[in-house]
Amino acid sequence: MGNLYGLIGCPVEHSMSPAIHNDAFKEKNIDGYYHAFHVEPERLKESVEALKLLGVKGFNVTIPHKVSIIPYLDELHETAKIAGAVNTVVNVNGRLIGHNTDGNGYVESLKEMINKSVSDHKILIIGAGGAARGIYLALTHQGCKEIDICNRTVTKAEELIHECPFPNNSKALTIQEAEDHIGGYDIMIQTTAVGLHPYTDQKPLSLRNANKSAIVSDIIYNPIHTALLKEAEELGLTVHTGVGMFVHQAALAFELWTKQAPSIEKMTKIVYDKLGGTSC
Repeated sequence: MGNLYGLIGCPVEHSMSPAIHNDAFKEKNIDGYYHAFHVEPERLKESVEALKLLGVKGFNVTIPHKVSIIPYLDELHETAKIAGAVNTVVNVNGRLIGHNTDGNGYVESLKEMINKSVSDHKILIIGAGGAARGIYLALTHQGCKEIDICNRTVTKAEELIHECPFPNNSKALTIQEAEDHIGGYDIMIQTTAVGLHPYTDQKPLSLRNANKSAIVSDIIYNPIHTALLKEAEELGLTVHTGVGMFVHQAALAFELWTKQAPSIEKMTKIVYDKLGGTSC
């Protein structure tokens, strides 16, 4: 076996990352293998040390470790410093360098859905964790100023807005406040773990009063159509699944590790085939 790559998170059993990365290694004729490691929060530090000791060349970081991993890394790339979260780690001569490909990966996938500049939309982000942080900062960096953030703990949303280095007119909202004003948003982005397999019947808020021309986006990709997206479809809204962000951020990570760009189309097909969905 060649170089080892991987994913750490809790849970990771649902992840499609091994399938798409191992296929990309094969397609690019790279001697590498990707494995998903289930890491409980209280064992994060020792797990990172073990990966470093094993000489793992790179790994992805998912819920709930994107922020808490930072103290255990040797250095942060500018993308991770701005985002305040890490989703990709590169081993450079024994030093673990944290990057964030979530935000840029998400924005690239969203652009495929819209026919005008992303900065021309009024946006609601649901959640204020590591993924929300990366997406929020990538969007504000690209000129989006009308972005509100709702979260169960409003202070976390307030902190995220306060820490943003880019111009914005953002407001922090409770979940109820977001529901009350949901008709005013062009795009709603669900960034929490609510609805993730196996809790597929859960959703973070109601879309009942949403604008009929709105786009509802959920970064969860397993299941492809979460309870929130199913509600959006029933209401006649446009849905944006998490597959796009997942594939784009993964492709950016793969390129950081190998200096080679994988096929976005092939990665997308693998995810849809394995999850039993259809790409469109």
